[in-house]
Amino acid sequence: MLQSETIIAVALGYVGLLFAIAWYGDRRAATGRSLIASPFVYALSLAVYCTAWTFFGSVGLAAESGMAFLPTYLGPTLMAVLWPIVLIKMLHVARAQRITSIADFIAARYGKSATIAALVTVMAVVAIVPYIALQLKAVSISFSVAARDWPELDGSAGLLTDSALYIALFMAAFAMIFGTRRIDATERHEGLVAAVAFESLVKLLAFLALGIFVCFFLFSSPLEIFARAAEHPELRAGFTGTASDNWLTMLLLAMFAILLLPRQFQVAVVENVDPGHVRQAMWLFPLYLLLINLFVLPIALAGKLLLGADVPGDRYVLLLPGEAGAQWLTLLVGIGGLSAATSMIIVETTALATMISNDLVLPGLLRARAFGNAGSGAISRQLLLSRRLAILAVLLLGYAYFRIAGETRSLVSIGLISFAGVAQLAPALFGGLFWKEATRAGAMAGLLAGFLIWGYTLLLPSFGFAASLIADGPLGVAWLSPHRLFGMEGLQPLSHGVFWSLLVNAAVFVIISLFGRQDAAESAQAALFVDALTPGQRDASVAMWRGGAPVQELRALVARILGQEQAERIIGRAGDDGSADAQLMQKVESELAAAIGSASARIMVASIAREAPLSMEEVLDILGETSQAHYQNRLLEQKSRALARTTEMLERSNQQLREMDRIKDEFLATVTHELRTPLTSIRAFTEILRDNPALDDVERSRFLDIVVGETERLTRLINQVLDMQRLESQGMDWQPSRFELGETIATGIESMRHLFDDADVALRYEGTSDEVVVEADRDRITQVLLNLLANALKFTPAQDGRVTVTLDSDAGWARVCVQDNGPGIAPEDHELIFDKFHQSRDPRGGKPHGTGLGLPISRQIVAHFGGSLDVDSRPGEGARFCFRLPLPHSGDAA
Repeated sequence: MLQSETIIAVALGYVGLLFAIAWYGDRRAATGRSLIASPFVYALSLAVYCTAWTFFGSVGLAAESGMAFLPTYLGPTLMAVLWPIVLIKMLHVARAQRITSIADFIAARYGKSATIAALVTVMAVVAIVPYIALQLKAVSISFSVAARDWPELDGSAGLLTDSALYIALFMAAFAMIFGTRRIDATERHEGLVAAVAFESLVKLLAFLALGIFVCFFLFSSPLEIFARAAEHPELRAGFTGTASDNWLTMLLLAMFAILLLPRQFQVAVVENVDPGHVRQAMWLFPLYLLLINLFVLPIALAGKLLLGADVPGDRYVLLLPGEAGAQWLTLLVGIGGLSAATSMIIVETTALATMISNDLVLPGLLRARAFGNAGSGAISRQLLLSRRLAILAVLLLGYAYFRIAGETRSLVSIGLISFAGVAQLAPALFGGLFWKEATRAGAMAGLLAGFLIWGYTLLLPSFGFAASLIADGPLGVAWLSPHRLFGMEGLQPLSHGVFWSLLVNAAVFVIISLFGRQDAAESAQAALFVDALTPGQRDASVAMWRGGAPVQELRALVARILGQEQAERIIGRAGDDGSADAQLMQKVESELAAAIGSASARIMVASIAREAPLSMEEVLDILGETSQAHYQNRLLEQKSRALARTTEMLERSNQQLREMDRIKDEFLATVTHELRTPLTSIRAFTEILRDNPALDDVERSRFLDIVVGETERLTRLINQVLDMQRLESQGMDWQPSRFELGETIATGIESMRHLFDDADVALRYEGTSDEVVVEADRDRITQVLLNLLANALKFTPAQDGRVTVTLDSDAGWARVCVQDNGPGIAPEDHELIFDKFHQSRDPRGGKPHGTGLGLPISRQIVAHFGGSLDVDSRPGEGARFCFRLPLPHSGDAA
């Protein structure tokens, strides 16, 4: 049993670590070195989806209903497949519209409606409060179970002994410090996201550690757990049957929740660093869900077997380690559960606080004219204060729900109520994102209708005092009972409530939209959202302003909200005596939207603007002009790219021609030099022989040897040029035959031996004992070998020079390598040396060696017989030239 003092100390230390990580993340961001600019961190931040419900409730649900926990995680996996269509579009819209929250997103779609923003905010707060209560309940359970001397909340415990209250206050402080540091809500909270990603790792590792402990220490293997469970008929029945209607309902709710929960929208959209990270998160996030659910069933079965049916399944995670006295694991699992709960609370309250301050508090203050002649940055300071107070208020509301209703329901049932609540946002958000005809009136009516039915069928019954209403219906009217609405029976309460709320929501939304009419602002925003991936459409918003506002008043407005420095940056040097044009008006509204939301920004700018309303015809003309301009721009861009590609190709061709011209000049100079040298020698010694008939026989013989040697040199040069010409014109006379390659190599080496001895360079042959037969032109292959040996001799130092020739065969190939210990070749020159006329320069100095034709000719000879010739070398490490030839099949004719 762990002492409460130990648990408190570890919990406080862990919370302190979170503060340190968040502080470090913000500090890194301030220096331009983002800690979260990674698809892995992005995927881990999305795992804030896995709350205490996952950590404790999944095992509890599995213990009660077997596989019923799976839809909660299959839903996000299925939605991840749609992210390239849905989430990428949401990211483009959010960046273009400077979106701050999911309420702002929906309101911006419907003409930046302040009413819709307020309605969505109220719905989100009401729906999420039970979910926050769930986290507090989970924390309370973990503390009370880990330390048996810690009183568990049962409705009578005092506040001073309630761990949930302290955690709520700590998380409120954390969210206030790292979630409300700046007024610009679109600016990423990098420290907060870094802490959340760290907590995702902690809860995953803690749950995996528990699963391994249960499967391989409490039992010998998972197979033993399943085998022992199969011996109990009640366990077999519980894990083979499940409510089919709830499966489909939970799957649908989970698909919506992964994007519609305010915290998920915050991390997936507002905090996103790079839309490209979505591609990796598509598989990283489902992988995370798989890992954290890997041991849910074994843990649930183990809890049933070891703890009995009287212990709630929510508590198996904390009680099972105690069965083996593993208190350290109990503590680790407690920290994992704390991570799961606190990460949700931090991000959720940050998102809700932004929504409350922007969409409830600020519009109320504006209507009450509370700001008056507020000084520079006054509104900004008041908004930050309102966000911090909103964080505290939301957490206290969650705590109050926990005290009133939390003990009467399981973790899973509380979580599903919240999921069903946020699902009411789906028709308005997804419909508005892909259906241009959706109207503000339709969205508002659908949201309100769905919210009311959800509250009646699911939220209200979660309170204990609603028992008689559920049983008898209002005023004894049974067909109006929350669980039998309109006489429908046979569905689970969750499926029943979700069916009616979403059906009515979507039906009202579609019907009113079909029979309604959009105004100019709605039509413009509809085009910007639905056509978000069409780049030119976002420019249409500039043209939607008519009229203007005095620059002086506009500057004062921005200064009151964002401060004087920001006002100067945004408005610039525009004269205060003039009137702002449409572009400046749009810029100001966009900057304000990043701080106070699009709906409030529209109200603030409109309060000082003299805006002439646009007719629908003008809006359609503007959008049509924008689309046409975009089409023309796209054609021009296509032609410009084509012209750029053509220019680039011409430039490359021109460079190649210049390079060929340079190589040709070098080749002619080299060949001329190579021809002049032997011709000069031949002429000089021939003249000596002609003019000195009395030379003795020894001198005459020496001079004649020189003449013969220089003649052979001339012959080799001319033969190389002729060989290259024949190879390129397909006129080479090949004489293929089968021959033993080792013997040919040995003969070639012996013919070069005297040259190596004269240069004092060691030449060694390491052949294979096996017979290696190839089919090729023996003379041409000999020519290749001699050329490689001659090259090695040129670049190998005298006295301590070494050249090694090797032969081996493997996998249908014969390979011959010539290795020297010369100066080596730079990697960037490995292919260049096989170009025609390229002449290698000795790094030790000196003119180019040879004509630059030997290696290109050798490569083409080898390639003709299906082989290859390559080099492996590094500067200072010598060079290794290897050519490969295919071995003939045993059945081929000789």
